[in-house]
Amino acid sequence: MKKSPDLHGNAPDTSPIVLLLIDVINDFEFEGAELLFPHALPASKQIAALKQTCRRARIPAIYVNDNFGKWRSDFRTLISHCLDDDTRGRPIVELLKPNDEDYFVLKPKQSGFYSTTLDILLKHLGAGTLIVCGFSGDICVLFTAMDAHLRDYHLIIPSDCVVSQDTAENAAVLKYMQCVLEADVRTSNEIVLSTDYADSKHG
Repeated sequence: MKKSPDLHGNAPDTSPIVLLLIDVINDFEFEGAELLFPHALPASKQIAALKQTCRRARIPAIYVNDNFGKWRSDFRTLISHCLDDDTRGRPIVELLKPNDEDYFVLKPKQSGFYSTTLDILLKHLGAGTLIVCGFSGDICVLFTAMDAHLRDYHLIIPSDCVVSQDTAENAAVLKYMQCVLEADVRTSNEIVLSTDYADSKHG
């Protein structure tokens, strides 16, 4: 069978750049969430705007989301829980809920690559550059970015689209990812989505 160049209409079946949304489908009902949520809400507005920019550029989005220990759950159930159960995270999920053409991967641990199909999906798409956004910067975003770096992906981690409970810690982690993982940490409105990124990989 001939491989379709366009799997879902608006989402290309191949793309050198992919947007990863880390743990944005989140009820924010866990311990410490009250410290993270005030930073996450404004960041989610920036993430939503970036996602629209990516969609116009035909850059696919992959939701890389924790299963929160609910092994009988699935991604759609998590979305319904966040929206229908009047959770703290509801306004963020309303902003960032996926479209039909978006991809998703459930992860059991902090890294989006650990025991998931993410790497296989990225290879299927032909991705070399990952735009990584989400929560939280000092845990799941960091672990995912480190694993991506080890696999020779080029990283764009917009500083206004990544937050942690502590703003100083978040700034330090962004600086670390810039220096050690060679990530581009400019703000989302400073990023130019071009073939310059598509061809960039670590040596």
